[in-house]
Amino acid sequence: MIRNPILPGFNPDPSICRVGEDYYIATSTFEWYPGVQIHHSRDLVNWTLVRRPLERASQLDMRGEPDSCGIWAPCLSYGDGLFWLVYTDVKRYDGNFKDAHNYIVTSPTIEGEWSEPAYVNSSGFDPSLLHDDDGRKWFVNMQWNHRTQSYGGSPKTPAFDGILLQQWDPATKSLKGPIRNIFAGTELGLVEGPHLFKRNGFYYLTTAEGGTGYDHAVTMARSRDIGGPYELHSNKYLITSKDHPEAALQRAGHGQYVETHDGQFYHTHLCGRPLPPHRRCTLGRETALQKCVWKEDGWLYLENGTSIPDVEVAGLNGAQRIEKPRRSGYTFDEGRLPMDFQWLRTPQPERIFSVTKRPGHLRLFARESIGSWFEQALVARRQEHHSFRAETVVDFEPDTYQQVAGLTHYYNRFKLHAVAVTLHEKLGRCVTIMTCPGDYPNGRLSFPIECGVAVPDGRIQLAMEVRDNDLQFYWQAEGMGSWQAIGPVLDAGVISDEGGRGEHGSFTGAFVGMFAFDTSGRAETADFDWFNYDEL
Repeated sequence: MIRNPILPGFNPDPSICRVGEDYYIATSTFEWYPGVQIHHSRDLVNWTLVRRPLERASQLDMRGEPDSCGIWAPCLSYGDGLFWLVYTDVKRYDGNFKDAHNYIVTSPTIEGEWSEPAYVNSSGFDPSLLHDDDGRKWFVNMQWNHRTQSYGGSPKTPAFDGILLQQWDPATKSLKGPIRNIFAGTELGLVEGPHLFKRNGFYYLTTAEGGTGYDHAVTMARSRDIGGPYELHSNKYLITSKDHPEAALQRAGHGQYVETHDGQFYHTHLCGRPLPPHRRCTLGRETALQKCVWKEDGWLYLENGTSIPDVEVAGLNGAQRIEKPRRSGYTFDEGRLPMDFQWLRTPQPERIFSVTKRPGHLRLFARESIGSWFEQALVARRQEHHSFRAETVVDFEPDTYQQVAGLTHYYNRFKLHAVAVTLHEKLGRCVTIMTCPGDYPNGRLSFPIECGVAVPDGRIQLAMEVRDNDLQFYWQAEGMGSWQAIGPVLDAGVISDEGGRGEHGSFTGAFVGMFAFDTSGRAETADFDWFNYDEL
């Protein structure tokens, strides 16, 4: 059985691609580097992260991009013996503009090196590519209208100005022919996330509507002519939870259709799993997969006969889910960063971390402040469970209060909690807590234990336990005593899409990881020997 979400934690905007009996899903990574996550499966039940293809400056440089910008809604496809990845790099979020630039890269294999990007256009985000059966290739994306009041985290329908279609010429690596606006969406509005596929002489268009929050939906339309006009699905919305607050999978929308090698039908979609009492999705937007059927009217429907997504659906050939270990223990002995970890924005990771400078350790070169949009030494993995414990040990000898290194529960510069080693003029070396519980737009920190707690010489172990909406930090001097709780219970629920600024204000996901900053500019180093993440 498929148990949703199939990709837990921050894995939104799933684009699915089949090549033979291999299935791949590409998801958005926003400001996290390298760009785009690609998972692989042979049974649609068990998925493995295999590649993040946008890994060098010529493909992606996000330094200076605000939170929730960067890579939006990639589309992965296969044609002419190549994998094709279409993606948007969004440079601006607030205000009337998005400055969304669309590119295409290719590779003969998922795991190999991907090409230099071909620039496509900047008219809007969420691009997609159809390889038509006559050899032509069609490029679609939503069009952004800046002449509205659609800004400040409260998008208005008029800014989402329909789905544009134009032919892509791979020989010249450019668009050609007329630009056509083929679909305005429904009254739900905020039409985006287009994907085209062809079946029985019809072009089918799926889009996302209703925004990234609780009104999200997958809309379906079709036409005999790729340029339209498109008629709406008899139900309008193929997948949505917007009218069913009791559904386990909320915020359901933005996905793509796939036909399996043995003639079955599925549709991906993103979703969220809110926690009571505030209905905050602390795991961000996750990826789910629904079993579908075609009916005599030529429309696709969920197999369950409703538009409400299921938590459990049948996989391929009776495949069973392989349960993952409850503990993920990471060392840095192999001289490379474990696959689960990412960093923020910069294509020059050698300036913020090394796994070879001190063998067996992750060395962070403390750079700009936590929350910087340019060069921040923060290496983290996704939160995948509502309740978890994370631990690490840091070897760090600060000589000023401007040098700080430790463990963080991180969403963006406005939503973070951190426990860290630093220096205080009277206490000497100490452990402190910093928190920014959703203070938008100022991003002011508070310090729940004020100056901190003095600690002895040597390595310091740091931990956090998150239980749904509650976070408790811990520390201990390595080899001396036992874990001690430090500070008050903090609001872990604010580390979510809905926290702070609220719905549509941001839409990524929570991370937990190691960080260091040195605002003196001397790039003090902090060494981390190991990192553990345990589901509770």
